[in-house]
Amino acid sequence: MAFRFTVATDAPSLFATLYATAKTIRGSGLPTGLIHLIDLRVSQINGCAYCIDMHSKEARHDGQSEQRIAALAEWERSDLYLPDERAAFAWAEVLTRARHDRIDEAYRELQRHFNAEQIAQLTVTAAQINAWNRIGIAQHIEGTAVGIAA
Repeated sequence: MAFRFTVATDAPSLFATLYATAKTIRGSGLPTGLIHLIDLRVSQINGCAYCIDMHSKEARHDGQSEQRIAALAEWERSDLYLPDERAAFAWAEVLTRARHDRIDEAYRELQRHFNAEQIAQLTVTAAQINAWNRIGIAQHIEGTAVGIAA
């Protein structure tokens, strides 16, 4: 499978910066399981096959049940998720889909469960997985599921 290009090789300082951001998010104090589920949900929305596979495995490794992982695409209709998780998923989806008409509602619900620092962390979490998804999709030939990281 051929790469179009690789950010890790062709722009290593940018790759290192984005990787450091992802690592910092994991040490931010947000529950790791929530981060994995946000990463998985955003990857589902964006259709990044590699990231869906990777974040499913990470969520499973972190103790998420097969049932919660499988139901994530329809989280709004499932009773498997806690109110704070639901607020975080809604926020990530509003940001990913650029739903300006729903951002205020999602933000108000987020405030019920998270403080300003956590909301900032959730925002960067959604932004960084969107960036990884777009890099993964851009650098690989359509239909391949090869790794993003070097």
